[in-house]
Amino acid sequence: MSSMYFTEEHNSFRKSFKDFLQKEVVPHINKWEKEGAVERFIWKKFGEMGYFGLNQPEEYGGLNLDLFYTTIFLEELQKINSGGFAANMWAHAYLGMTHLNKEGDDRIKKEYLTPSIEGDKIGCLCISEPFGGSDVAGMRTTASLEGDNYIINGSKTFITNGVYSDYLVVAAKTNPEAKHKGMSIIVVDRDTPGISATKLDKLGWKASDTGEIAFDNVVVPKENLLGEEGLGFTYIMEHFALERLIMGINAHARAEFALEYALEYMNDRVAFGKKLNEFQALRHKLAEMASRVDMCKEYNYSIAKRLNDGQYVVKEASMSKLLSTKMADEVIYDALQMLGGYGYIEDYPMARLLRDSRLGPIGGGTSEILKEIIAKMIIDKKEYKPAT
Repeated sequence: MSSMYFTEEHNSFRKSFKDFLQKEVVPHINKWEKEGAVERFIWKKFGEMGYFGLNQPEEYGGLNLDLFYTTIFLEELQKINSGGFAANMWAHAYLGMTHLNKEGDDRIKKEYLTPSIEGDKIGCLCISEPFGGSDVAGMRTTASLEGDNYIINGSKTFITNGVYSDYLVVAAKTNPEAKHKGMSIIVVDRDTPGISATKLDKLGWKASDTGEIAFDNVVVPKENLLGEEGLGFTYIMEHFALERLIMGINAHARAEFALEYALEYMNDRVAFGKKLNEFQALRHKLAEMASRVDMCKEYNYSIAKRLNDGQYVVKEASMSKLLSTKMADEVIYDALQMLGGYGYIEDYPMARLLRDSRLGPIGGGTSEILKEIIAKMIIDKKEYKPAT
């Protein structure tokens, strides 16, 4: 592990977290993959171990650790071969909870953030809509202020933790005429009347309860507004840098897992009197795969360092997600091929890994959208700035 970024404390954390996953999570993964839901007890165990509070303020129960603890958290989650379980955990800790921490007031942090850190409440972030997944500015969900309450109407889709979460961090238009400048973020309790959710059947991420959510005249107190009214789009764009880096790190980690598994398999598998790793064509393919994984990993570590230092890395994080997710799909595809027929069998990890990985170039901004964002920055010299 690169000593440029990871200390002995980081390495100790990695070992303890890896041991925790093997003991507490791995025995249940196949059940959760089959049932399409993760049981509540594991959230509480994550909370008791402090895993949901790695980057959260100590005042509200967090540990306030640097971003490389988060990097380790993400990498090891990818190496137990359930993209759905991993998504439930990181979407809770780094999507919904990020808005609570960055834009929530003291009451909201005590009521929602602290129990989220402790594993007593599960959150989800609701941005994408059925008529515009990547078109955030074009969302149709509205939150009309009537007296002391917002009245929310609309729908969201592709929401991780969208069915079984306890609260929803919802992006909605508080001033539809102002387009993206009229967007706000509101935290909503799951049991509020008028909310309904439908679980979506997916190609991969089977353990994750991805949902489509409808809001029908949902009444929410105006004090549940996060940050300032009208700055929702800016908040979303600011936090997209972290989300995209997360997906880039996820990608290099699952590609590394696939590569390590293929290497181990090929060292044991014999054909025509030789181990598979002795055939030149396969050796050169593995060399190429390893090089691509390592290039993405080192780039992602450098972005994590800059983000940890307070730099605004929206361009670099977009590049990370664009290239790392493409790399992961291709490396996992090639790793499956290395296993031959066994790669196609569900008893081996590659089939699930291939399905789960395919979400990478789609979720959190499609590759096509990312290319246009990057093009605007490098060709049109467009600048994206934080809300502060």
